Amino acid sequence: MAILALHSAASGMKALDTALDVTANNLANVNTLGFKGSRVNFEDLLYQTRREPGVLNTEEEPIPHGIQVGLGVAESGTQLNFAQGSVDSTTNPLDLMIEGDGFFQVTTIQNGDPITAYTRAGNFTRNSEGTLVLGNSDGSMLEPQIQVPTDAVEINVTRNGQVLARQQGAPTLNAVGQIELARFVNPEGLKQIGHNLYEETGASGAPVSGPPQQDGMGSLQSKFLEMSNVDPVRELVALIRTQRAFELNSQSIQSANQALQVVTNLVRR
Repeated sequence: MAILALHSAASGMKALDTALDVTANNLANVNTLGFKGSRVNFEDLLYQTRREPGVLNTEEEPIPHGIQVGLGVAESGTQLNFAQGSVDSTTNPLDLMIEGDGFFQVTTIQNGDPITAYTRAGNFTRNSEGTLVLGNSDGSMLEPQIQVPTDAVEINVTRNGQVLARQQGAPTLNAVGQIELARFVNPEGLKQIGHNLYEETGASGAPVSGPPQQDGMGSLQSKFLEMSNVDPVRELVALIRTQRAFELNSQSIQSANQALQVVTNLVRR
């Protein structure tokens, strides 16, 4: 009946509206440090079975096809893409890029409580006490904490995460801390909490932490930043595809409405 077409098309428009929201968010964050794009996965809903496949016909032979009418579509989830983002070269030694697997660990406040969050953004800086913090709106502190002397005149970060600093008047660089990374069995299960941060969930699994270049961790590149991995051209194509699919579903609603109108006119006669 046309009423099923109305509900199916409406579910399609609702699902496509979510896809449009996700695509718009991807495009909005095309210049966000360490941002990872998402996509929406869809799944079909229940089916109304009017005739089971394989039932016997009059000659006792199985009919090759049944009659099943679908009831629409729904979003099954949003899936993160953790492919490496583009690279931006800088002159700041505290601009760090993870080349390979892993996340920086930082402390942030969630619902009034301090938690450990994870990020691919590497725009670190020093606060007033010389402690390394992420350059987001919260100034999330790097874990484990690393404090650079306030009188340091030269800073260097090695590929294995060792932070070196030369104080004023000193002839050589001295180690002041060790950066550790974290990785997950299923990083796509991490929860996005804003501020370029992710939170551990049951889907992501527990983090495994360690120095860069060990136990599957990536290496660090100083004076480089990982940019967003969003491909604007791909997202614009997805946007056009979503718009056209939305229009097709609206046409289905119009056709179903016309069919119902015919039925209504028959009743009036």
